Amino acid sequence: MLKLRSPNCFDNWESNSKIIKVGCCGFPLNKKEYYKKFSIVELQSTFYDPPAKLETVEKWRKEAPKDFEFVIKAWMVITHEISSPTYKRLKKKFGNPKNYGFFKSTKEVFEAWEKTKEVAKALKSKIIVFQCPASFKPEKENVENLRRFFKKAKDKDLIYVWEPRGEWDLKIIKELSQGLNLVHCVDPFKQKSVYGKINYFRLHGQPGYNLRYKYTEEDLKQLLKFCDRKINYVMFNNLSMVQDAQKFQKLIK
Repeated sequence: MLKLRSPNCFDNWESNSKIIKVGCCGFPLNKKEYYKKFSIVELQSTFYDPPAKLETVEKWRKEAPKDFEFVIKAWMVITHEISSPTYKRLKKKFGNPKNYGFFKSTKEVFEAWEKTKEVAKALKSKIIVFQCPASFKPEKENVENLRRFFKKAKDKDLIYVWEPRGEWDLKIIKELSQGLNLVHCVDPFKQKSVYGKINYFRLHGQPGYNLRYKYTEEDLKQLLKFCDRKINYVMFNNLSMVQDAQKFQKLIK
């Protein structure tokens, strides 16, 4: 049995139903219109520059339906070095450039984590996505930083989703994900998730990162087969994300 939406899915692990939650990466529509079509969104604004005032985030939660779920992307200050072009959207003045990103054990990174966690709590989010750039490679220093960060950031009320990019050996990803209790996030058309109590998919088009790609009916049928865990999150991140996500929802129903 499939369920399209279930706001309390993490409180009911014993259910026989397979849960598939479908949404978009960011709001491609007016929020009110989006709420009518989907029960979940992956916030992108928290990645670039979270709101300075917590009241703004609390307003987002109040405006959304009670059963609507926010997933947030962790602030890029945690994951991306200051050389990333994404920093053009950051209003905050920079400190020492060496102290930003790559999960470094610095004041800047952990202040960014506290802000990310504060936003997650205000939105009643259970999932935080840590999207890494391809430049974050499986080098010894990076792996050690990753381990230290997640050991310190451990929180029993949150699920951490890790999307490594670039040339990572799947054995290393599995070892780190198991040891740190991370969900390995993938685009299932490109790679299989090697660890996680849930599936978390981010769909970027194909081949490669082709955001203009429109998913076919055959693609979506294959996507449904990829949803092989009890709880599955399917987040579209291409230009036709609304149309493709709605077509997938109809397939599930």
